[in-house]
Amino acid sequence: MQSISRAFAVLRALAVAPQGVTEVADQVELPKSTVARLLTSLEAVGAVAQDDTGGDYRIGQGLIDIVGAAGDERGLVAAARPHLHDLVNQVAETAGVSVRVDRTVYYLDQVEPESEVLVRSWTGEYCPMHLVPSGLVWLAHVSQDSLAEYVAGGLEATTSNSVTDPTELEVRLAQIRSAGYVWVYEEFAPGINSAAAPVFDADGAIIAALHVHGPAYRFPDPNRTHDIGLALIESAANLSDHLSGRARARP
Repeated sequence: MQSISRAFAVLRALAVAPQGVTEVADQVELPKSTVARLLTSLEAVGAVAQDDTGGDYRIGQGLIDIVGAAGDERGLVAAARPHLHDLVNQVAETAGVSVRVDRTVYYLDQVEPESEVLVRSWTGEYCPMHLVPSGLVWLAHVSQDSLAEYVAGGLEATTSNSVTDPTELEVRLAQIRSAGYVWVYEEFAPGINSAAAPVFDADGAIIAALHVHGPAYRFPDPNRTHDIGLALIESAANLSDHLSGRARARP
């Protein structure tokens, strides 16, 4: 029982973010030698994986497969968590993961940075697809028939920046397919700017979106908009490969 308890403590620590042996040992308050042995055993059964020799450990595909069997959304949340932490570390703003539900996107989970000023949590909320970046990347990757059906349902506005013209929306979706990400500036809620990139399954169909958002007065830095977009694309691609069981080659 003690070994099982310790193993779960290690897994909970890695569910927060990829970490090295020393960091995990500090979190779970166990000797490094004990944690190292536990990680070796967990790695052998695929519950954890090490990025490189001597590098950080993260939750492994074997454990993600088990969690995924309990429900697609739970599996997605578990798989996305390390990638959300990576985004937070790079962008210093909140990062989240969402899925489509009818005409909306549903925010499954988010990770917040250490900051005195944060945008409120959107976890558990539903938002119109054409007004938020996570929804726009979905619309950019659906069939023309699905897009036409969505537009026919009406394009409501919630701020003065909301895009409600069908032609303007189609142009924007083409730009998203070309760039791989999209920015939204106070189009759904005043005072919030955000960006998103799509997550694909093994067949190339969109299954989720990763996003980052923050207060409009400080986010984004105008000199970093493209860099943040590229960070989103990379994290979304890494998550896509993780969910598909593919390992991405490191530069």
